[in-house]
Amino acid sequence: METNNYKSTAYDHIYKYNSKSRVKYWFFGLLLFNLILLFIPWTQNIRSRGTVTTLRQEQRPQQINTIIPGKVMKWFIKEGDYVKQGDTLLLLSEIKDEYLDPNLISRTSEQLSAKQMSIEYYKGKAGTASSQINALEKERDLKLEQTRNKLRQQERKIESDELDLTAVKNELNVALRQINAGQAMLDSGVISLIDFEKRKVNFQNTQAKKISAENKLANARQELTILNIELNSISQDFAEKISKASGDRYQSMSEIATNNGDIAKLQNQYSNYNIRSGMYFVTAPQDGQVTKAKKAGIGEIVKEGEFIVEIVPDSFQYAVEVFIRPVDLPLISNGQKVQFWFDGFPAIVFSGWPNSSFGTFSGKVFAIENSVGPNGMFRVLVAEDPTKKPWPRQLRVGSGAQGMALLKDVPVWYELWRNINGFPPDYYKPETDKKEKK
Repeated sequence: METNNYKSTAYDHIYKYNSKSRVKYWFFGLLLFNLILLFIPWTQNIRSRGTVTTLRQEQRPQQINTIIPGKVMKWFIKEGDYVKQGDTLLLLSEIKDEYLDPNLISRTSEQLSAKQMSIEYYKGKAGTASSQINALEKERDLKLEQTRNKLRQQERKIESDELDLTAVKNELNVALRQINAGQAMLDSGVISLIDFEKRKVNFQNTQAKKISAENKLANARQELTILNIELNSISQDFAEKISKASGDRYQSMSEIATNNGDIAKLQNQYSNYNIRSGMYFVTAPQDGQVTKAKKAGIGEIVKEGEFIVEIVPDSFQYAVEVFIRPVDLPLISNGQKVQFWFDGFPAIVFSGWPNSSFGTFSGKVFAIENSVGPNGMFRVLVAEDPTKKPWPRQLRVGSGAQGMALLKDVPVWYELWRNINGFPPDYYKPETDKKEKK
């Protein structure tokens, strides 16, 4: 009996055909949980991988190039050193033959001074020519006035001679009538031959006076012509002298202009030489760490514009550049929120529930490029969100990051249905854009 009871108890423990099953409760419970899960909000998103960069160009790693060619004489830094703005990186020496003269700047300054003195001399010569022109003009005016006075006197003399000639002609006419009358009277015996001879002598004298008056008038007119010729000669003579003096003046002014051009050229050369002498010392343009030294030894030749070292700035604003497919580009806008998790920093990411994720960092879309890149995608620059948790200071430019652009909140069932049918996420404008429009 004891044996039978033991067997019966063991059988009951193994085969519980009399106990009640709870499978259906678990089934309906799981079914209800899945139904509830389908209506939980799900945040649509777009994922993309990118790299850490800076918000501004001058904050990115900067290549230091040589402005002039030269030979490396001395290094003042080594890779890994931190430098301040203006610190000397290396010293170059000249290799071009036109700049090898150690007294090049002082000799150029001497040439410049000589040209400036030459200009002063030519200015004095031009001033002397101007004074000479003024003196010649005054002398010309004086002589012209004197000659005009002589002309006026000669004209009055001609008028007097013409009146004398007229008077002599009248006397000649009277003498002619007297001699004709005397001839008649001589023939009639009224007068004697002596009286007739007197009248004849008077007539001849009057003729001589007429000839003398005519010669005198002709000489006066000839003198007037000579004075006119002299007047023109004075004008021409002084015109030649003034023209020669003006030519000397303009030649001096031309030399002054030429020397001014030479001075400007020498000043340019002097400034270039002076500036070039300061380019032998290559300095740091900003604070940062020296990396990637391309030249190693002393005496190496560097070409114009050649890359020497790279400086990574100390202070910068972090940003992440990500690339978006063209089909997703309409869903991205400035100010849109993006969640990041960076390489090397642990993170637990829930795709549809960003608020439940751990180790992610927030950002906002800062800029969207309008042109497609070589990879067929559009570049988007995302800056740090100042209102959220700051990004880790241990980040370095070039390190990897994964971004998740947050879109519209939809139910889980809708997101499953969308993915099954291959539909894109819903077009969505962030609240910041709506506020700006208002």
